Amino acid sequence: MSNNERVRAEDGVSVVMPVRNEERHLRDSVTRILSQDFDGPIEVVIALAPCTDRTHEIAHELAADDERVRFVANPSGRTPAGLNAAIAASRYPVVVRVDGHAIIPSDYVATAVVALDETGADNVGGVMAAEGTSAFEQAVARAMTTKLGVGAASFHVGGEPGPVLTVYLGAFRRSAIDRVGGYDETFQRAQDWEMNHRLRETGGLVYFIPDMQVTYRPRHSLLALAKQYFNYGRWRRVMARRYPETVSLRYLAAPAATVGVVAGSALGVVGYAGGPKWLRAGMLGPLGYTGLIVAGSLANGAGLPPKAKAVLPVVYATMHHSWGLGFLLSPPSLGRA
Repeated sequence: MSNNERVRAEDGVSVVMPVRNEERHLRDSVTRILSQDFDGPIEVVIALAPCTDRTHEIAHELAADDERVRFVANPSGRTPAGLNAAIAASRYPVVVRVDGHAIIPSDYVATAVVALDETGADNVGGVMAAEGTSAFEQAVARAMTTKLGVGAASFHVGGEPGPVLTVYLGAFRRSAIDRVGGYDETFQRAQDWEMNHRLRETGGLVYFIPDMQVTYRPRHSLLALAKQYFNYGRWRRVMARRYPETVSLRYLAAPAATVGVVAGSALGVVGYAGGPKWLRAGMLGPLGYTGLIVAGSLANGAGLPPKAKAVLPVVYATMHHSWGLGFLLSPPSLGRA
């Protein structure tokens, strides 16, 4: 179902930003927002979580330098709470979410406004365009934009414009946010998935616009990447418990691979350690997975520097198994109010 209410540039856009320890990127991100090629009024509302760097100082400087920039407190530090606080403090009928480390192109806001109006959607969003600088980050960026790494979601791998289950970040009609009661603050992660599900369940349309590309900076270390995907898996399990109808083969692939590799390895070890010889066949699980990852890395690593190519199989395995373990080990208490 589409919304027939017009969306016009002259009515204005509020950009909301939940930030924590974004000293490196906040100034560049806000500067890019304020310099948008957009004909209507625009404001930036920054939700400040507790920080251990100069993020608060930079936010105060930005607000002092430009009256279009304001900030609100987010004492809990949780992303959905910060988003709700920033939305409550904002003024305009279109709400665009931008993270503190995201860099949006100069036509991003204008493209979003036109797309909301033309499609009648409640939320439009585009591509999470991962870009790395170090060899490791380049490998992560490549993995995050391939089906082998993250499945076939349009906001990762691109595609044609059209209705989707979810989008990256998003540009919303404020009326739609109000209709579903904002972000669910029990979701420390996966709040985008959860919000978009409620938008669709209440008759709204979530629409993918490939021209809306946001530069995303990947995690810089293997440990940081593992923690990120472990948390993704944990919170996707919360979504599965809360909304069983959202479970799909895509989300079960990583935990299934993790179970196959661990169980197959265990059976194979027992078989080679004196147990029944047929248990040795369990090794086909980890060997098959390794072959798939190596072949996929060779196919998807074209154009990467040699160091990035070398680490790509490790990146794939880390993403898959961290996500899978997070999904399998997600406690039933997680996500409860």
